[in-house]
Amino acid sequence: MKKFIAKQKFSKVVAFASALLLCSNVFAQNADVSGGTEEVSASTEVKEDVLVLTVDDAVDYAAEHSLTLKSSALELELAKWKSDTSWNTFLPTVQLTGSLARSNEVSNMGDSIMKMVNPMYQPKDPTESQHWTAVGNFGISFNFNAAMIVSMMSAKESYESGKITYEQAVRSNEDSVRKLFYALLLQQESLKLQKDSLENARQRMNQAATNYRNGYVPQIQYLQSQVSYENMVPTVEKAELAMRQSLDTFSFLIGLPVGTKIELEGEINPVYVDVDVDELIEKAKANNLSIQSLKHTAETLRLSKTAIDLSTYTPSLAVSWSGQPLISNAFDKDWGNKDNWNDNGSLSFSVVWNLTNLLPWSSARTNAKEIQSNLEKIDLSMKTLERNTELEVRKAVDNLNQCKRSIETSQRNITLAQKSYDMTWLAYRNGTTEYLNLVETQTQLNQAKLGLINEKYNYMTSLMELETLINTKISGDK
Repeated sequence: MKKFIAKQKFSKVVAFASALLLCSNVFAQNADVSGGTEEVSASTEVKEDVLVLTVDDAVDYAAEHSLTLKSSALELELAKWKSDTSWNTFLPTVQLTGSLARSNEVSNMGDSIMKMVNPMYQPKDPTESQHWTAVGNFGISFNFNAAMIVSMMSAKESYESGKITYEQAVRSNEDSVRKLFYALLLQQESLKLQKDSLENARQRMNQAATNYRNGYVPQIQYLQSQVSYENMVPTVEKAELAMRQSLDTFSFLIGLPVGTKIELEGEINPVYVDVDVDELIEKAKANNLSIQSLKHTAETLRLSKTAIDLSTYTPSLAVSWSGQPLISNAFDKDWGNKDNWNDNGSLSFSVVWNLTNLLPWSSARTNAKEIQSNLEKIDLSMKTLERNTELEVRKAVDNLNQCKRSIETSQRNITLAQKSYDMTWLAYRNGTTEYLNLVETQTQLNQAKLGLINEKYNYMTSLMELETLINTKISGDK
C-alpha cells in the first residue's frame, strides 16, 4: 500500500508539470502560424539541424512573428497618423464644379424693349444656342470653433492611450513565452528524473541477476527488479514522446516553421529578491499599465465633453468665397473671351450659433451627459483597480515569500531523502531490506527533487506577475 500511494503522489507531480503546458492555449492566438523558412536571431545556435533557443531568443522570435502584436502595431500606427495629422481640422473646404444647363424658355431683354417702343415689333424665335448656359463654380469655405482645438488634443491623447495598449500586448506576449519556456524546462527535469530512475532500476536488475546467478539472492528478488524495470520503460517512452510533442508545439507557437527541431537552453534558477510591500504598491499605482490606460481613457472623454461644450456655448465663424463664372448663349459665344463671362460669386462672413443645442434635452447635451456618466464610471473603476492592484501586489509578495520558504524546505527534504535512499540501497545490497523499501525511498527522493524544481518555477512565475503589476523589473541576487 505504501508503494502504491508513493507512486500515485509522484504521478500527480509529473502530471502537474505537464499540465503547465496548457497555458499554450492562451498563447496560441498570439503566434504566427505561417510556414516558410524564417531567419533566427544571431544569438541562437544551430547544432546538426537542431535549433538551440534561450528564453530571450524565444521571446524575441515570438515578438517578431506574433500576429496579435502585428495587429496592435497597425492600430498604433493609425493612432499616430491621426495624431500627426490632427491639424487637418483647420483645412478649408475647397470645391470646384462646372455645369452646362438648357433653359426651357429664353428671356431676351432686347426684344422686350423693342416691343415697348414698337408694339408692332415681332421678336424672332430664339436659336437653340440661346437656350444653353455654361456655369462654373469655385468655392472656398472655412468654419472655426474653439472645439476644433480640443479635437486636436483628443487625437494626441488617443495616441498616448494606444501606446499603452501596445505595451500591454508586448508585455503579455513576453510573459506568456517566458512562462511556457520555463514550464517546458520543468517538464524536461521531470523527464530527466524518470530516466534516472529507469537507469537505477536497470542497474538494480543487472545486480540482482548477477547475485541470483551466484546464489546470493532468491529468484523472486531478481524477478521483482526485472518487473520494476520493464514497467518503467513504457512510462519513460511516453514521457519522451510527450516532451518532443511539447517542444514541437512550442516552436509552432512562437512562429518557427513547422517541423523545426529545437533544444531549450536554460535552467530553472530564480533570482531571489527582498521587496518592500508598501513601496511596490506605490509603484504599481503609478506604473501599472491598466491604471495608466484608464487614466488616458478618462482624459480622452474629458476632452470630448469639453469639445461638445465649446461647440454648444460658443458660436462658430464661417468664412466663404465663391466665384461663379457664367456665359449665356453658350454655343455662339467665344468661351476664351473674358468679356462674354459674368461672375456671380461672392465673399461672405457669418457667425453661426446653433441655439437648439442649448436645450437640456438636445442631442448635444444628451451626449455630454452620457460622457459625464462614463467619466464617473471610469473613476469608480480606477478606484476599484487601484484597490485590486494593492491586493494583487500583497498576494504576489506573499507567494514569493511562501515559495522561498518552500524552496528551503525542499532543499532540506532532498538532503534527508538522499541520505535515506543511500542507506536503503546499502541495506538492500546487504540483503537486510526488501526491494519495495528501496523503490519507495527512490520515489520519495524523486518527489523531493521535482518538488524543489516546481517551487523554483512557482517563484519565477510569481516574480514575473509582480513585475507585470508594477511594470518595473525587480533586481536581486541569485
